[in-house]
Amino acid sequence: MVRRKKSTIFLDAKENTTVGDLKKMIEGITKKPPSEQQLYNKEDTVMEDDKNLSDYGLTSTVAKAQAPAEVGLSFKQDGSGDWEDLEKTPYSSPPELPDVMKPGQDSSVQEQAVA
Repeated sequence: MVRRKKSTIFLDAKENTTVGDLKKMIEGITKKPPSEQQLYNKEDTVMEDDKNLSDYGLTSTVAKAQAPAEVGLSFKQDGSGDWEDLEKTPYSSPPELPDVMKPGQDSSVQEQAVA
């Protein structure tokens, strides 16, 4: 899973996929060439193009379909040539369940409300 600001991109990559190959996959979606992309591992350090994902601890034992590994993405800014700051907007939290929907409530309370 590749994250940048409010965007999340889900990609299917193997342990032996290089960071450069991952950038080519991202290019197909974002239309930004690999030279204008910078990827970050979970420690927010820049990943090198010639290394494999397994070199950064992204293996099949860590990254699964139901719990994908997260990689940060930033682009080169137009004009200045500087890299934008890595920004990953946190996901929102769902609202708290109303009391009648919480597990463990007496069914008699719910029946009285219906009757």
